Amino acid sequence: MDSIISAQNISFSYQGEDNQPNMVLHDLSIEIKKGEFVAVLGHNGSGKSTLAKHFNSILLPMSGVVYVVGLNTADESHLYDIRQNVGMVFQNPDNQIVATIVEEDVAFALENMGVPPAEIRQRVDEALKSVGMYEHRLHAPHQLSGGQKQRVAIAGIIAMRPQCIVLDEPTAMLDPKGRREVMKTIRRLNHDYGITVVLITHYMDEAAQCDRVVVVDSGAILLDDIPSRVFSHVEQLKSVGLDVPQATELIYELRKNGYDLPDDIITEEGCIEALAKLLEGAHVNY
Repeated sequence: MDSIISAQNISFSYQGEDNQPNMVLHDLSIEIKKGEFVAVLGHNGSGKSTLAKHFNSILLPMSGVVYVVGLNTADESHLYDIRQNVGMVFQNPDNQIVATIVEEDVAFALENMGVPPAEIRQRVDEALKSVGMYEHRLHAPHQLSGGQKQRVAIAGIIAMRPQCIVLDEPTAMLDPKGRREVMKTIRRLNHDYGITVVLITHYMDEAAQCDRVVVVDSGAILLDDIPSRVFSHVEQLKSVGLDVPQATELIYELRKNGYDLPDDIITEEGCIEALAKLLEGAHVNY
């Protein structure tokens, strides 16, 4: 697979209250391959959201370089192409919804891009169908639930036909039902449409659904692997203020107490299967 995003030795700092630089990213390097579904984890202030904003030129590195589809994000002449290829979805959908009718909101960016009306109609319909919101196309966004609003915001990005979508904690403000709706949508976009997804999240169960998990701590990458291997580092994750999926936590506690269980369990189904085998081996009826 080719890289769609390549960050090479990037560093970034914000100006602190005392006018001193507050380093957020430290010589960080990461590659995102086309078609990947990547979760980025980190406690508040770890640098994960700052990193995400480098992926479509919202922020530029102070040192190092970021390439998107081979284009240097620091080159202003590439800005349009970069943002065409990498779309951003933020935590609060209300900050991205600008129109009073759902379909008009999804069409807004396309109209500004000068896309012909017939193509706008086609793209808007396709985008709304892809996130399961076509039947709400004539509704007012303020009448929608939080999960529905977030799906409309995602549709607005999809209509631009990016190769990659970066989502910065898109479910943080949603209830459990809304979270499930948005995660189902994201997984379908990745699986059915081949869109590369970078998901910034603090929900471990969401990260467990991804192909790859990257843990950022103090502006550097601490872990980068498949979910089962990342979450097997329970003590290391806890030491940097992160949790693990509940199934992983249960297995971890049982292993500490001497039970022979695998250390790569991350789902409820996997946990049930492992416990069933343990009980069968102990000849316990359940």
